[in-house]
Amino acid sequence: MITTNSATASPSPVNAGDPLITVVGLRKYFPIKQGVMQQVVGHVKAVDGVSFEVRQGQTVGLVGESGCGKTTLGRCISGLSVPTAGGVYFQLPDNLRVRLEELLAKAQLDPTELDELARIDSGHRVDQMRGDRWRRYRRNCQVVFQDAYSSLNPRHLVEDIVGRPLRVYKEASGSELTERVVALLESVGMGRQHLLRYPHQFSGGQRQRISIARALALDPDFIVLDEPTSALDVSVQAQILNLLHELQRKLGLTYLFISHDLGVVRHMSDRIVVMYVGEVMEAGPAARVFADPLHPYTEALLEANPDLAGGSGEMQGLEGSVPDPARPPAGCRFHTRCPVATARCGWEVDDAVGWLLEQAMLGSGVVGVQRSSPFDAELSFHTESDAAAVAAALETGPLPPPLRAALTQVHHDSRKVRIRLTEVDPVVLAEVEPDRSTSCILRTGL
Repeated sequence: MITTNSATASPSPVNAGDPLITVVGLRKYFPIKQGVMQQVVGHVKAVDGVSFEVRQGQTVGLVGESGCGKTTLGRCISGLSVPTAGGVYFQLPDNLRVRLEELLAKAQLDPTELDELARIDSGHRVDQMRGDRWRRYRRNCQVVFQDAYSSLNPRHLVEDIVGRPLRVYKEASGSELTERVVALLESVGMGRQHLLRYPHQFSGGQRQRISIARALALDPDFIVLDEPTSALDVSVQAQILNLLHELQRKLGLTYLFISHDLGVVRHMSDRIVVMYVGEVMEAGPAARVFADPLHPYTEALLEANPDLAGGSGEMQGLEGSVPDPARPPAGCRFHTRCPVATARCGWEVDDAVGWLLEQAMLGSGVVGVQRSSPFDAELSFHTESDAAAVAAALETGPLPPPLRAALTQVHHDSRKVRIRLTEVDPVVLAEVEPDRSTSCILRTGL
């Protein structure tokens, strides 16, 4: 049983079900640099406009393929990485969240509104907190990383690793510190006999238990679990998941559980947030998402997991690879792999060019591509015959049906070919059922 010093333990002013973490329009871009002067020539859009909330006592599962931005989002939420835009808010009441959304929706704010926004940010926005507010957030938000070995100092004893947060916050010292560490270890199924050992002397599951014990040292309200079981054997995974469940029940913890394994997420989560190439595809209560997914990408993830009922272990109907987050597709980012894509999903010039490359229609004959927009471009060729062949391929070739339906113009003029496709607005995450959101236009009708 974990014991705490009531005089120093951090109070939790929120009640069960109140918002604990609120993510609003969060973006995290990483610059792409080239040349001797390291000039910025683009950005990798790891997280691009993500919004959701985690309420007190909940477990929110954040799922998606590798590279979709899950870990980057987790690092921004835990304060380990500063967002490029948007923000993460701690203990933001519902009334302030509504007011924040009203202020952010305005094109221009007057001085009074700017002051009001600054007060909300300084009191609740993680990257704007200072002093005691920041220290309070840091102790109330802890992280358990995927690789327990690399997150534990190999030169420190377990007693020092687990006890360090208590020493930093001056909560215990001497024999009291040792007993607090023993209590923490016992809460995760270990004990006093493990105090004077180094991380390399433990198995992977034991190291993860040590990481969990360290995360619990300051009695946090919120823990980010970044793939905490992906590197463990199946039997050990079950032990760690059951441990996390039990700790949540006893201590009233709130989790953000990041994983690519929907079987694990279903076991752990109250709500699900599905990400793909930096954006949220679907969000809602876990039971309803698993029973009736609203987005084709969620359906594909469920189908790919053999542990789930009906799952075959393969991404049925999906072709191609995950798009480059430095040049994400326009419209719906999943449309390039979606088995039910339509002409309104955001087909662009790059999709047509990619098809031409697959058909070996573009090669040394192309001189360049001049884009007016993602949906309108002019291709230049060395010879008129090369241009004519490409125009004929686009007009009569076996284009994917939704791409052909989106193609509105193919104009051949000498050594140039003008391509134009149906222009669409960026997709938005919209609530289509009570407490359920999706970005699929087949559901939203947008």
